[in-house]
Amino acid sequence: MGFCKPFLGIWSVALILTAHVSQARVFQIPHQGFVDEHNKARAEVGVGPITWNNTIAAYAQKYANSKIETCEMEHSGGPYGENLAEGYGEMTGSQAVKFWVTEKPNYDYASNKCVGDECLHYTQVVWAKSTHIGCAKVQCKNGYTFVTCNYDPPGNYIGEKPF
Repeated sequence: MGFCKPFLGIWSVALILTAHVSQARVFQIPHQGFVDEHNKARAEVGVGPITWNNTIAAYAQKYANSKIETCEMEHSGGPYGENLAEGYGEMTGSQAVKFWVTEKPNYDYASNKCVGDECLHYTQVVWAKSTHIGCAKVQCKNGYTFVTCNYDPPGNYIGEKPF
């Protein structure tokens, strides 16, 4: 009888550790959705990948934190290119980038202009010279989610094509 108790204890610990390790593999790096969706859109037009930058992410997070009270859609005016998004309830990084990419049909490459509607969020996503991003999101007190991505070097220069 005494042999079963230690064996059972070891078995229980092994099950807990196995469950913990299995679950850890399911979770993505918090910023991976931002990076993956950017790189998917960039690959579609032959632009090289963008990479995550922790310094830019810290800038984005500080700015996002300043929006918790109001969720006001206002650009930071900082040194980076910037895309903003807002949605009611929970919004993932992937969803925000997919939203910006919906502007793709509004961009006319031949004339390098937006046609019919907004396209500058999209052109920043695929701006070839922008090689690093940092993004952040916060849940605002009004129930909305505020998302910002910052780009270095910035894009959307008048007269320049994004790719």
